[in-house]
Amino acid sequence: MTDSGAPVRKIIHLDMDAFYASVEQRDDPALRGRPVVVAWRGQRSVVCAASYEARKFGVRSAMPAVRAERLCPEAVFVPPDFVRYRAASRAVREILSRHSELIEPLSLDEAYVDVSHNKTGLPTATRVAQAMRAAIREELHLTASAGVAPNKFLAKIASDWRKPDGQFVILPEQVESFLHPLPVGRIPGVGKVMETRLKELGICTVGELRAWPEAALRERFGRYGQRLHELARGIDDHPVQPDRPTQSISAEDTFASDVPLAETEATIRRLAEKVWAAATREPRVARTVVLKLKTAQFRLITRSHTGEQPPASCEELIALALALRERAPADGSRYRLVGVGLGNFRDPEPRSQAQPELF
Repeated sequence: MTDSGAPVRKIIHLDMDAFYASVEQRDDPALRGRPVVVAWRGQRSVVCAASYEARKFGVRSAMPAVRAERLCPEAVFVPPDFVRYRAASRAVREILSRHSELIEPLSLDEAYVDVSHNKTGLPTATRVAQAMRAAIREELHLTASAGVAPNKFLAKIASDWRKPDGQFVILPEQVESFLHPLPVGRIPGVGKVMETRLKELGICTVGELRAWPEAALRERFGRYGQRLHELARGIDDHPVQPDRPTQSISAEDTFASDVPLAETEATIRRLAEKVWAAATREPRVARTVVLKLKTAQFRLITRSHTGEQPPASCEELIALALALRERAPADGSRYRLVGVGLGNFRDPEPRSQAQPELF
């Protein structure tokens, strides 16, 4: 049993290594060992994926392509081919399904798998993860990393521990010792702003967060304070939910100091690029664009647009988000936060190949 009284699960978080770039290197031997950046060229293009050779230069997904080119002038830029990525994704899903029906895709290249009762009769979740990764390597000539833990929160952290092509296991009795020294920034939802707020309270590690009473965290951070209290103790009772469709994708940022509406454009552009990069990993397409603004007085303003067709490009998403900004009140307010989102996801038209599928 966990601290919360729920049965202990055996969860694997499987994360394909540099998936788009790895598919490109697999299919084109001339790209192997070279820094590969999967992106369209152009001022407004963002990186969909980068090979590990490119990552050594600081290139990361969702980064503007022009910046990636500056960081790694020798990089080979390859336009995304979602048809091939989708085929590889299906093949990975088939391998996972040999072991469990409880598969929850997060994106095209990662998924949770509940193997508390696996189909192959392997004695441990560690063995199941090894078998999955071996099949992916042998049959698809790709590599995957895996985290094995009692819940989704810990499994996701663990899968990043020995990337690429690695595996890390957190046993139930190891949870506290594993979490205690981690920086609080490793907790989902703790971005730079929240990390700064916690640091101001003297909380830099998960162990220091664990020492705070739940009531004190709730008083300062509301409902998220309760979540922080649970995660600091390794508690996450969320089950693996097979084929849960994405409802929305969003990104937001809090300014270091409040700004007028006119000074939000650069941030809106950056957030739209980030959202677009995430949306390209979804099998369905979004019809609604949402702009979120929060004033210095914490008043929340949202504006949305639902078109007959989904945004066709990152440039179109940026233009729509900026157009929504024009619908904000012209009252001289200053803003502390801005967010961009996509919602109202639906299946694409039969002929559309603009979006990739989940595993």
